[in-house]
Amino acid sequence: MQPTLMSTQIDSDSSLDFHLLPGPDRGRTAPAGVPSLDPLAVVDLTSEGPLPQLLDKTHSAAAESPCGTAYSLAVPAADAVPAAAAAGESRAGMFWLEGNVLMCACPECRAPMSVRLWLMVADCWRCQTSIELTEEQEREALRLLQKRDAARRQTRADAPPPPRPSGVRRTPEAARTGKTPSVPAVARTPESPSRSPAASASRSEPTPSATTPAAEAAIAPPKRVAATYNEPRRRLARQRLPGAWLLRLLKDSPAWLTSLLIHLIVLMILALLTPPREENFQSIRLNAVVSASLRQPGQEEIAHPAEVVKFDLPVPEKIDLQNRRTRETVIRADQEARELRLVDAADPNLPDLERLKLEIGRSDGSRMAIAARDPRVRVELIKQEGGTTLTEAAVARGLRWMAEQQQPDGRWRLDGGVRSDSAATSLALLPFLGAGQTHLTGRHKDAVARGLRWLVSRQKPDGDLRADSVGNTGMYAHGQGAIVLCEAYLMTGDDALRTPAQKAIDFIVQAQFRDGGWRYQPAQEISLPAQRSDTSVVGWQLMALQSARAAKLNVPAETFELSSHYLDSAQFQDGALYGYQPGHRPTPTMTAEALLCRIYLGWTKADPPLSEGLRYLLETAPPHPDRPNVYYWYYGTQAMHHAGGREWERWNFLMRDALVNTQEKQGKSAGSWAPRGEHASAGGRLYMTSLAVCTLEVYYRHLPIFRQIDVK
Repeated sequence: MQPTLMSTQIDSDSSLDFHLLPGPDRGRTAPAGVPSLDPLAVVDLTSEGPLPQLLDKTHSAAAESPCGTAYSLAVPAADAVPAAAAAGESRAGMFWLEGNVLMCACPECRAPMSVRLWLMVADCWRCQTSIELTEEQEREALRLLQKRDAARRQTRADAPPPPRPSGVRRTPEAARTGKTPSVPAVARTPESPSRSPAASASRSEPTPSATTPAAEAAIAPPKRVAATYNEPRRRLARQRLPGAWLLRLLKDSPAWLTSLLIHLIVLMILALLTPPREENFQSIRLNAVVSASLRQPGQEEIAHPAEVVKFDLPVPEKIDLQNRRTRETVIRADQEARELRLVDAADPNLPDLERLKLEIGRSDGSRMAIAARDPRVRVELIKQEGGTTLTEAAVARGLRWMAEQQQPDGRWRLDGGVRSDSAATSLALLPFLGAGQTHLTGRHKDAVARGLRWLVSRQKPDGDLRADSVGNTGMYAHGQGAIVLCEAYLMTGDDALRTPAQKAIDFIVQAQFRDGGWRYQPAQEISLPAQRSDTSVVGWQLMALQSARAAKLNVPAETFELSSHYLDSAQFQDGALYGYQPGHRPTPTMTAEALLCRIYLGWTKADPPLSEGLRYLLETAPPHPDRPNVYYWYYGTQAMHHAGGREWERWNFLMRDALVNTQEKQGKSAGSWAPRGEHASAGGRLYMTSLAVCTLEVYYRHLPIFRQIDVK
């Protein structure tokens, strides 16, 4: 059968073409050069029966990948998978990219697992399985990411340049068919009866090709016509240019006037340029000092400018106040630090100052842990605990920036990869409360009131504060929100906050796993075999329970006992070091968080694992601006502050310089910290700034447990 072409005209505007090719005959081989075809499936378009099952070979390979384009590398999984299971439909042990998320298959349920490369773990959303990556898997994952980046760069390099306009106008028929005629269409003129036979013969000749000189000559006239047609438009466009009036003025002005204007402009510019004077001569500086024996009674002594300025808060030892620019910077920082100490002494919402000082100085263990947040005693606390004018100024700038980021309805939003307005609002409120700013008193009381109102309005009847949290942020957001409600109630005694705070604590108690810890979802939403806690989530829940206990809320004692059992399962070296989960290798971040939990659970300085763990933090991962990890610094600073001693002094010196020097000083981000280091890209600038400010508030945010402070 010869190839045929059948055309069906529909409404005279579109056509449907079918190209029929000779099909293979059974028992015969395909002609040479013609590829063999699979048997064609015949479908009757008028039938109402079900369609036959067709094998889509085109998309079968793509269906095996979790996304349209995937890069996969075979990597041995941390948990060995049986050979039979690995040979089946499961993809355990394989890495691939889904968008920008690194994935691998779960060895338990074969569901996709998200890989957190910074923690060297992979978590399963279905069965809550968590596996630890080996060094070989880490290298393969990094190689996969590099391969993805190289493919993107190659795709951008191989992209074809945009087509250039041909200058030939396309007819409507050519626009529909997508074909460009070799020569432009020329209007047909009526044939004159007086035309010569030679002219008729020339008309019957074929049209020259577009590549011949004759074709180029035929195309030239339309181009000249188009240029003539577009000239008025170009002239009008030039007249509409911003500087068209200046061009017309210079064109119509006489030459001498134009020259005069240009020379005047040049002279004015030269007058503004004043080169610096080079003083090569030597100068002598004389300082007159009147001897004390020659001074007359009543004469005033003029002090040095560096000695005139008095600072309420300490100035770092390395600051040179003799330098004018440095002195101005410190003076400006002192003024900014005063913002948080400006309170109305007659405010009825403030406690009695003398009773507050007695509360702070108690040594019987009954003192209120957050009593030192009162702005009226802040100067004494900062002096005794190691703060400076620069640290308090950084706190004031950070709070000012966060207040500017608040939404009109009272919430805050994270600007990183994580989506949770509940977590963002709680993280933003924590440093405000840490600086003594409540919804009743303080410079930022309006911002705190709006934030608390939004947080309480999103709480569910069972106390759940997760709200719109997505992914693994659920119990993080709830724990942080519970801390905010408990601290706000403890600081103000507002009865409107007691019930929401108690409900939030009850939800934490109900969400506890059988092993004593917590994770991304509460226990009531996860099956018992999948309940595997992690130290990171446990830390936030224990901080909330500790705040509730300080606020005299109802917290079952067995909840603390169970959490202590979980920490026992995740510890190393008798409790000096801790891992992300039981069996995971210890890390400085998890060790700092777990040691702070141990302190709140009753450990003292007499416990050797506590001292050994703190030394491990200081020797292994001291704070450094080139290795930022604000999550680790937040927990490590609190643990060191409670312990005190030389370890705290060394840690504090490194921590405060690293944070103060990396704070943004100019622009719309002034007062914030750029997201750098582990976890920072997920939470963004708000997350980074919140934990940085809370870390710099350590001198008065919580009273040290193992030391007594005497406030005069």
